[in-house]
Amino acid sequence: MHLKSKRECRKGAALATADVTIFGAGIFGLSIAWMCCKRGAKVQVIDPFGVAAGSSGGIVGALAPHVPENWNAKKQFQFESLIMAEPFWHEVAEASNHDPGYARLGRLQPIADEAALALAISRKEGAKQLWQGKAVWDVIPATTDGWAPDATHLIRDTLTARIHPRKACHALAAAITHRGAKLQTEGRPEGYVIWANGVAGLSALNAGRSHVVGSGVKGQAALFDHDARNMPQIFVNGLHIVPHADGTTAAGSTSERFFEDSHTTDDLLEALIEKVRNTLPVLRNATVIELWAGVRPRARSRAPMLGAWPDRPDHFIANGGFKIGFGMAPKVAETMADLVLEGKDTIPKGFEVSASL
Repeated sequence: MHLKSKRECRKGAALATADVTIFGAGIFGLSIAWMCCKRGAKVQVIDPFGVAAGSSGGIVGALAPHVPENWNAKKQFQFESLIMAEPFWHEVAEASNHDPGYARLGRLQPIADEAALALAISRKEGAKQLWQGKAVWDVIPATTDGWAPDATHLIRDTLTARIHPRKACHALAAAITHRGAKLQTEGRPEGYVIWANGVAGLSALNAGRSHVVGSGVKGQAALFDHDARNMPQIFVNGLHIVPHADGTTAAGSTSERFFEDSHTTDDLLEALIEKVRNTLPVLRNATVIELWAGVRPRARSRAPMLGAWPDRPDHFIANGGFKIGFGMAPKVAETMADLVLEGKDTIPKGFEVSASL
């Protein structure tokens, strides 16, 4: 039963103060709240730890696409979300009067050898078709401005964007409260209930099952005092280097399946910092001004997990953002609002809750 029908059923009874309750004030929960508010729903967001207290409070913020080949539903969903991102975050900034740090400045990737060069050129043709002329994947000579690792050629794409994760979440929180949503640390669920509570939500789904539905993967990152705000981000050997609008540059992250302390940084981050300094000489003497560690929710399917919670009527799940949660968020928000408010199921194959259960 979609929202309009449910409201009709409540006529004559005491009206609930919320049509939708969202547990989790991270990127998925807040983005869904924003989309539901825009469609006229009364929304409350409940998170005992506050806004961006989990992995959404990070510092890296690389909104990067998959390579333009072997196309599938996941890549198409991500592409559509990255295209949606610019108007999505502009509207959030306008509504909240907070800067989420979004800018679509592209990305550079060094090409290691002749085989990698041939592959990069072949992907250029794939991007022309798959990215529908809305972004470019190109191969260019290496830059001489110091903002690139040592290489003769670089991949340059114009689809990649940056965001400041922590600031983006607080911008969303301000936008939804401006629209009348309630943001609180405790409360009882009313109306439809969406569980977007990250690692804690995955733990609840794991309970009583013979297999693991999802788990947390720790990441560590560092923030440098280096102003490259108008430069593209860099991706090399699994390392993201992301300049932010506030004059800082973030780098990360590690990916740790096994760890003892979820919020403590250690020698793995020290090794990452050394790798950054060796990769990009311009950062060799830059001061590290913040260290960050957190645990990101990874679903068994490795795709976001979206849809109804089996055996819990009117309860839904939006989880498993892992490393691509911010890039997927605009499309996840639209998809979940379609499902919960209108009863319209547009969840891609592989994203269904059943794919991980």
